[in-house]
Amino acid sequence: MSQSVHQSKSAAAGAVFFPRKSSVWKHVKRDRYLYLLLVPVAAYFLLFKYAPLYGEIIAFKNYRLTDGIGGSQWVGLLHFRKLFESIEFYVVLRNTLLLNTYNLIFAFPVPIILAILLNEVGVNWYKRLLQNLLYIPHFISWVVLGSIIIALLSPSTGLVNQVLQPFGFEPVYFMTDRFWWPVAFVGSGIWKEAGFGTILYLAAMATIDPTLYEAAKMDGASKLRQIWHVTLPGIRSTAAILLILQVGRIMDVGFEQVFTLRNPAVSSVAEVISTYVYTRGIVNLQYSYTTALGLFQSLVALLLIIAVNRAIKAMGERGLW
Repeated sequence: MSQSVHQSKSAAAGAVFFPRKSSVWKHVKRDRYLYLLLVPVAAYFLLFKYAPLYGEIIAFKNYRLTDGIGGSQWVGLLHFRKLFESIEFYVVLRNTLLLNTYNLIFAFPVPIILAILLNEVGVNWYKRLLQNLLYIPHFISWVVLGSIIIALLSPSTGLVNQVLQPFGFEPVYFMTDRFWWPVAFVGSGIWKEAGFGTILYLAAMATIDPTLYEAAKMDGASKLRQIWHVTLPGIRSTAAILLILQVGRIMDVGFEQVFTLRNPAVSSVAEVISTYVYTRGIVNLQYSYTTALGLFQSLVALLLIIAVNRAIKAMGERGLW
């Protein structure tokens, strides 16, 4: 008797964890219109994300346009050896990691701070006005925004130097100085993206139970205490997800911002992987060499995402998977 009961329980467990194909098809048929909405998204990723991965094979070939991918000669790891033996590669890698580390330290907390400040604004029209003013730079092209930044930081006619000169400061060449250029780079990135990044944190704050704030007030908690014990724990999971994504991009500074702001005087600190790939790959036609660099960049980014995701989950937070 007990054996038959045990078998029936096992069968029930199997039905829970291993649903029949017919039941899966039943759910798909029931929600077919929702699944149809996934078709454009799936097609986009298949055509523009997964299909181009075939081109990564040229990292192991001596690719020539006339021979094509299939007809080019196999060279194995030759381009990877050239990459790791190049001094330029380590300079570019150092600049990429440093600029992204600066963004992680100084730019990542800014949307959190802005979201907390906006969340405490009680006048709705004023709050909406501030939100719109903070969001606008995100929709401006880096070509336009970079030109504005270069004009503002000009040593002769720039507004910043005109403000500093009455206080006895000499004109500062921000965009040609190897110390000030990274500062301008990080500051311009904060100006453009920090306001838009507050959307996610404000959305996370909207899900916090208001009774938690009321309970904190009844316990005599000040505003700072409420933020520390209620607001920050409420957005911690969102911050963890964004941190994982930010660390995953630590090998990719981006092209437009650097290309717009850089100049030959600061190439020793402004040349990053994306601009290096453009110069060596597109301008100098070294496709295989730069593909090897891109493949190395992607593999390191993948390993970083996996490592940070595991670290976040080990701390009790939800990860990406």
